[in-house]
Amino acid sequence: MSEPLLLVLTGPTASGKTRVALEVARRLRERGLKPEILSADSAQVYRGMDVGTDKLSPPERQGIPHHLIDLVDPDEDFSAAQWAGAARDILSRLAGEEQPALLVGGTGFYLRALLRGLFPGPAADHALRARLEKEAEQGGVPALHDRLRQVDPGSANRIHPNDLFRIVRALEVYELTGEPLSRHFERQPKTSLAGFRVLRLGLKLPRPELYRRINARVEAMLARGLVEEVKGLRAKGYGPKLKSQKIIGYRQVHEMLDGRCDLEQAKELIQRDSRHYARRQLTWMRAEPEIRWLDPDSDQETIFQSLELLLSN
Repeated sequence: MSEPLLLVLTGPTASGKTRVALEVARRLRERGLKPEILSADSAQVYRGMDVGTDKLSPPERQGIPHHLIDLVDPDEDFSAAQWAGAARDILSRLAGEEQPALLVGGTGFYLRALLRGLFPGPAADHALRARLEKEAEQGGVPALHDRLRQVDPGSANRIHPNDLFRIVRALEVYELTGEPLSRHFERQPKTSLAGFRVLRLGLKLPRPELYRRINARVEAMLARGLVEEVKGLRAKGYGPKLKSQKIIGYRQVHEMLDGRCDLEQAKELIQRDSRHYARRQLTWMRAEPEIRWLDPDSDQETIFQSLELLLSN
């Protein structure tokens, strides 16, 4: 096979990406191929954060190599550009070996970094960042988000009103360059993934079913020990101010441990914020015209038929 398959499988949280990816990999192995899975999940790069990021355990990976998981400690910075560079290295090897790759995850910014490239942006201006962060402390993060919406509505639409880190970065780019961050992204040329035949699929469930699965996943995470995991992170010095600890699930449990809510309230907040995140993921992904949307339950055979067609040509 001169051009192996690259399946880009995306979709909102709890849409069934992992299950479908494992089944695709199983079928590819039945054909004598050796597929490998690359995670496109910005939360799974952190070591020691397993329950709240829904990582598969080694036995659950069914012997299929998984990459881009457990790359850094929770207090280390890790960027989309670093992730894309690591992903390209793995894909380059697989292309040379003529083996298929499955790129699986719902972090749209990571996928865009790999598939389209990234606007490098100006270097960090620490004085400017400190001023913006002080404004957020005094007036609230949503007020800073409102200012971002006035100068860069495109970025405001994709950044959560409480995501201080990304709000500050978008405003920083605007103040340093005089142009919105979203406009810089629009000018980025697409990058090719040479050596692969690419199939981009998105998994989309009816909203009531998606929300039911999200709520059930949160219940399962708490039952599997999410609170204990966060306590362990705190004991190692990974406190709530770290970027990694602001991830949905971790942030709310930290708030509970700090006495700002009880367990039931934390659970409801995680469920609510996960539903909101799923909506933002879908908004982001719908802007990608090359994604073919399928229902992971009713259209699963269509997914496999598409793969068979690619593999047979």
